[in-house]
Amino acid sequence: MHKIWMVVDPRRSLFLAMVGVIAVSGLLHIVVLASPRYCDHWGWCATPATFTPGQPVGALR
Repeated sequence: MHKIWMVVDPRRSLFLAMVGVIAVSGLLHIVVLASPRYCDHWGWCATPATFTPGQPVGALR
């Protein structure tokens, strides 16, 4: 195992792994918050004429 770490820099590989995990988690949060189930909380998806805060978007399946 030590031979692998002599070829691969542990600091760089752990940093890249951390950046990857943060990027994937950020993308997943954006996708979930943009879904119809959650977008009505902040009014991202609703049109201004029909949107009232706290109103459900539609029936959940």
